[in-house]
Amino acid sequence: MSIHTLPQRVTQQDQVSAVEWQTRVDLAACYRLVSLYRWEDLVYTHISAKIPGTEEFLINPYGLMFDEITASNLVKVDLNGNKLQDTPYEINPAGFIIHSAIHEVRPDVGCVLHTHTAEGIAVSNQEGGLLPLSQQSIFILASLAYHEYEGVALDTDEKGRLQRDLGDRDFMILPNHGLLTCGQTIADAFLHMYMLQRSCEVQVRSQSCGVPLKRIPQEVLDKTIAMTRAMNRDMGGVTKNLDGAVPWPALLRRLDKVMPGYRD
Repeated sequence: MSIHTLPQRVTQQDQVSAVEWQTRVDLAACYRLVSLYRWEDLVYTHISAKIPGTEEFLINPYGLMFDEITASNLVKVDLNGNKLQDTPYEINPAGFIIHSAIHEVRPDVGCVLHTHTAEGIAVSNQEGGLLPLSQQSIFILASLAYHEYEGVALDTDEKGRLQRDLGDRDFMILPNHGLLTCGQTIADAFLHMYMLQRSCEVQVRSQSCGVPLKRIPQEVLDKTIAMTRAMNRDMGGVTKNLDGAVPWPALLRRLDKVMPGYRD
């Protein structure tokens, strides 16, 4: 199929389970929100969501802008990259490597979100990484990983190192590359990215002022991180102090006003 034109829209709602359809709707909404918040990088980043109860996941059709993605045109693949539906679209090979690596070893992760924002890359290029400069950053520093740049992610050997570096954490900074978040749900992964992106924006803007920065004191940081980790242990390791279910309905209402069509 030529990516210069989109095929006629044909809904897949009557061809998939109710659980898969809801996952498709939420993931399409997440893509639209990333576009709405201007976090996209043309067609070159990606978000994946596991279909509950399976080892299959959904990812964007390569070549579409994020505001063109709908519930029906998302591509369903298995962990080997095989397409599991009749679709005219291909998927981004680098996106598959990154997302399949995480879905392979993190059964607690329902969604993986990856971006290349200017602020995210700017912070990723700093030797100190993310600094404790905002309230948002505290939540992230309690569950933050780094994975060094190895070039465009086309080498399957990188998957093991990515899995090792992420471990059980939900936030990752990829130096020279961008940002990545995980979540139990699509809503959680989006909220995690919102907090990580906002932390990077605050850091870059603060540094641009050219004055000494006031960091959160180490004792406050340690106390908050300890409290966050204790809360997560009590809740089975899920970072529900950042619960995406709280803002998600409001975010969908905003989408329905300004960027409808994702439910198609």
